[in-house]
Amino acid sequence: MGKYHFIAIGGIGMSGLAKYLLEDGHTVSGSDIADSKYIDKLREMGAEVNVGHSANNVPEGAIVIKSTAIRDNNPEVIRAKELGLPIYHRSDLLKEIAATAQKDGKCFIGFSGTHGKTTTSGLASYVLDKAGLEPSFVDGGIIPELNTNAQHRGKCIQTDLKLQDGCPVECGKFFIAELDESDGTIVKYSPDILVINNLEEDHIDFYKNGMPDLVKTFNQAISQSKKVIVNNDNEGVKLLNGDFITFGLKEADYTAKSIDNETLEIYHLGGLLTTLKIQLAGIHNVYNTLAVVAALNEAGVNVKSIAQHFYPFTGMGRRFQKVGEFDGIQVFDDYAHHPTEIKAALQAAASKFGKENVIAVFQPHRFTRLQALWNEFKTSFENAGRVIVTDVYAASEDPIEGVNSEKFATELQNCEYISGNMQEVAQKLKPALKSGNVVVGLGAGTITNLGKELIH
Repeated sequence: MGKYHFIAIGGIGMSGLAKYLLEDGHTVSGSDIADSKYIDKLREMGAEVNVGHSANNVPEGAIVIKSTAIRDNNPEVIRAKELGLPIYHRSDLLKEIAATAQKDGKCFIGFSGTHGKTTTSGLASYVLDKAGLEPSFVDGGIIPELNTNAQHRGKCIQTDLKLQDGCPVECGKFFIAELDESDGTIVKYSPDILVINNLEEDHIDFYKNGMPDLVKTFNQAISQSKKVIVNNDNEGVKLLNGDFITFGLKEADYTAKSIDNETLEIYHLGGLLTTLKIQLAGIHNVYNTLAVVAALNEAGVNVKSIAQHFYPFTGMGRRFQKVGEFDGIQVFDDYAHHPTEIKAALQAAASKFGKENVIAVFQPHRFTRLQALWNEFKTSFENAGRVIVTDVYAASEDPIEGVNSEKFATELQNCEYISGNMQEVAQKLKPALKSGNVVVGLGAGTITNLGKELIH
């Protein structure tokens, strides 16, 4: 077994990889700038984790794992180089984990795209797990019903469970992963099935030329995948090259017909494949469900036999997740940090609670994203009765002159700019709230702490 050291082990992606290795019997250590619930879980599993970055944290003989956010002047990176230790990006580790899973006979299904990859990878993992198929997975968020973002299971084991054409299905046959495109590392993988939920301009800090660069990257990823499933209704996807299996609400190999607010009829090549229920709100979650059904069906699972496992799935952590309630005021947390994601989250909120009750609290994520998508963001809040904009979460970026939250707020109707950290934002916001209000925190940064600050 190997020895691994994670720099910034507490992030959702890094902690999942660390958990996977621990379950596989490896020795894991790490560090981060603060404790977190993810770090507590890793310690319970046997990881040695230090708070604060220090050269002394790096053990001899370890493979060092870091993310894009960790710079070369980090003291642990410097120490690892002094010791001559291999230093890998987290995507390199996921690549090796996936390749090992495939060698063990697992079917590697990777979920990608600008939006929805955490929800689709989580939903696929959840459904397979509840069906007793023992999937291995590394997802980009916590699956509330399983209370984990990663799971390791051994080689395929024959089972008496019969799902496809009366034939027994192998437990442990599937490896599910969320494949991040933000830094171009999606080209490192060779999945058996690649699912592309959608494609829109984002991550301008990496894709300097916008969509052309993004399309080029995805075309390379497509060329390395055995089978590719795409959203046929998405305009960005139509720029890609390849022979695709398609899903969508219009013309596609896999389509869905809504019977009521919960029930979906899923069709494959015009014939009824299965009927299932979901409790996830919003049209975007109909697409997410279609993506998962298509992927599992193409992987050999008879989805009709496991359709009952879709409804109990309540969504991923930080995806329109209710975090609490006080004085008749409900508080939700959502990772949405792109205009399309914000529109989807607020549409779901408005349809459930009424637009007039929805208060959107938006923390812009990165100066480059706010600058590049300024006008798109301005049209994202039509389903909120009131909008609060907080300071930009820089995510290690330097400020850009003229690009700031105060200026952005002046260009929106029914909008207020509130400065300060989340504790200060909550203190300023709370007195104006009243029973029946629904507060939705939006963003990928410290906005996730808003609910805790409001409730306590």
